[in-house]
Amino acid sequence: MSPPPARAVPLLIDGPAGVLEALLDDPREDPQGSAPAGFGVICHPHPLHGGTMHNKVVYTLARACQERGMPTLRFNYRGVGASAGTYDEGRGEIQDALAVVAAGRARWPDAALTLAGFSFGAAVSLCAAAAAAPARLISVAPAVMRAELASIARPACPWLIIQGEADEIVPSREVQAFAARFEPPPQLVILPGAGHFFHRRLDELRDAAFAFLAAA
Repeated sequence: MSPPPARAVPLLIDGPAGVLEALLDDPREDPQGSAPAGFGVICHPHPLHGGTMHNKVVYTLARACQERGMPTLRFNYRGVGASAGTYDEGRGEIQDALAVVAAGRARWPDAALTLAGFSFGAAVSLCAAAAAAPARLISVAPAVMRAELASIARPACPWLIIQGEADEIVPSREVQAFAARFEPPPQLVILPGAGHFFHRRLDELRDAAFAFLAAA
């Protein structure tokens, strides 16, 4: 049986465009005790299409990390919720993600980073990976059509892509072609019949992420 969800603690993190609204979820019984072995930072989907840190896929990725004993930071990009600033075409959002990573490392300096994202957030986290140097990277339905991913280098860490076979927004064939560009290729999990938002398939998404975190 999975442990109960961690209690979300609201935070404000200093970002490059002002404060960033965030939620810290720490599953450990004594968060003030020994330092965790790892922590997760989860990037949400497109802010102009309703994406926030409360997105169900983002929450599911965070839960997978928490079930591995890791505290997680979810956050709203600039201009979303209580976060200062305005949408910046992905450029500023990458810097927002790096600011949250830095806040996590300041809090848990010896913990290994798991960086994850969904859709636009997967593109953001991929672009942030070179500077963030995560120990693990999880990309869910990555927005591979974005120009900034056209020539991106392979992240230097274990990397999982989870993709819905019936994704109506990010075609599975494009994600598979994107993954095949890299050597070694990322681990690729295709969920048959799953759409972009993984309706009724979140348990399978969680299982794929949990298995990757357990093995990496």
